[in-house]
Amino acid sequence: MEVTRLPKAYRVRTQIERIIDELAEGDPVPSERELASRFEVARETVRQALRDLLVEGRIRRQGRGTVVSRPKMVQPLSLRSYTEAALSLGRKPGRVLVGWEDVAADSETADALDLEPGAQVMHLERILLADGEKIGLESTFLPLDRFGRLRDTYDPTTSLYAALRAAGVDFGSARERIQTVLASPREAALLECTTALPMILLHRRTLDIEDRPVERVRSLYRGDRIAFEAQLVS
Repeated sequence: MEVTRLPKAYRVRTQIERIIDELAEGDPVPSERELASRFEVARETVRQALRDLLVEGRIRRQGRGTVVSRPKMVQPLSLRSYTEAALSLGRKPGRVLVGWEDVAADSETADALDLEPGAQVMHLERILLADGEKIGLESTFLPLDRFGRLRDTYDPTTSLYAALRAAGVDFGSARERIQTVLASPREAALLECTTALPMILLHRRTLDIEDRPVERVRSLYRGDRIAFEAQLVS
């Protein structure tokens, strides 16, 4: 039986992973030139292997070099805020406000929030941080007539779910769709990454215990810094 030969870049990647396993977070990874010489391959082969490890989150760029990255943040899929999920994983959550404005709901947003197209909604856009690192971009739409008072009380760098609970919202259920995408140039600039980096895109529609729509959320996460998991039972 013919044995399929592994691509050279894959074999080099496996060898580089062995090197990384012996290093600590923040330690420098040998240069392309050094790795190419050690494994007797072309620098482009090493470059391809390093690109794969960069996307996977095993390494990250630092200045003009590459260092070992900390493991990805693995977040459970649940009806919790980002703040609650990050804290449960021992990470320090944070948010940077990008924009907060009242806008007319497009047809998709209006349908998600049971509103007439053109009805006013609050649009809140924030960068999500984990231990000070930019890992996601969250865009939230809320019915203005129900939650407009948050303008006077809510600090957008803190948990929105905590503020909604304090305002009397009892969360009931949510439907979430997950897919992979590439970031737009604007999104890549906000998250300080390239447009070639795979992203994880989540769309969520959240209802309260009375089945009234609370929010429509679009969350974009860096695929090299976060992963998601769900517990399945029969």
